Amino acid sequence: MATKRKAAVSTRSVRQSVTIPATLATEVQRVAKERHVTMSRALVTLAERGVRAEAEAKAQLKASFRHFVDEKETSLKNEAGLELIRSIFGADSIAEDPVR
Repeated sequence: MATKRKAAVSTRSVRQSVTIPATLATEVQRVAKERHVTMSRALVTLAERGVRAEAEAKAQLKASFRHFVDEKETSLKNEAGLELIRSIFGADSIAEDPVR
């Protein structure tokens, strides 16, 4: 019978072996050398930054969506819609209108 383990909520470290592409390894090595840290520390730092950036992007998307849904005035709703599109597809996703 299989049992489910609850994820430990602690600050202890876990040893994990990963294989990364050579080009990424070169970049991590460069970062480690610039910051005078080990490859392991550089990988951890970069991974933490990536996780934080992803969480911030998700929060921004939720905020943009909520702003769009809650907006009542048409002109402001259009602006909120553009903000939502930028959150989903990136800042350069909307071409400027050359007619205006």
